[in-house]
Amino acid sequence: MTKAILGAAVLGLAPIWATSAAAEMELSIYSGWQTAPHSRISGDYPGGGSYDALIGWEGRSFEMPPYYGVRGMWWRDEQLGFGLEFTHTKVYAPDDERDALGFDSLELTDGLNILTANAMYRWPDKWGSLTPYVGGGVGVAIPHVDVETAAGDKTFGYQYTGPAARVIAGAKYDLNERFAVFGEYQFVYSSNDADLDGGGSLKSDIKTNAINVGLSLKF
Repeated sequence: MTKAILGAAVLGLAPIWATSAAAEMELSIYSGWQTAPHSRISGDYPGGGSYDALIGWEGRSFEMPPYYGVRGMWWRDEQLGFGLEFTHTKVYAPDDERDALGFDSLELTDGLNILTANAMYRWPDKWGSLTPYVGGGVGVAIPHVDVETAAGDKTFGYQYTGPAARVIAGAKYDLNERFAVFGEYQFVYSSNDADLDGGGSLKSDIKTNAINVGLSLKF
């Protein structure tokens, strides 16, 4: 499913890339340290009953599957660009908080996958090879919902759970005419309303913070 999402992102960029052969295209990949602050979760258990609690999510960025992102940009001119971005974010409920709610598994870890359409602005040629930039985007959350209750009801699969948005600020350093490295801060918000097998539900507005480092290819 993750590969299918990435493929859709690439296909979505194709018409934009074909618009102007003279435009600068940029493909970036990144990873980094991703965390998630507390957020409230609520819903219904499969079979009856409800729950409501504050969860101190864990990101575990470097555990498998790892946190990563892919971004494609079409720079219309020296400063303004548009594109698509996919981020494979993760959140785990701590064991003690999960157990207290009556769950054996409570995580979105084969991605709290976020796909957005972005607009970005940059300031080239002011600090030599270093180019600061900011950006933002809106899109959708398509997480892999991995939830199992103590009673044995298990939900395991991808779902569209609601809208999402991101904010980005960083700087890129040109290694040569084709390649650049970058570092950035990224904030992502997603509103998630998932269905649990057996008739239950899970709702949570999840926010993540990340410090990313990555590599860009220009063509």
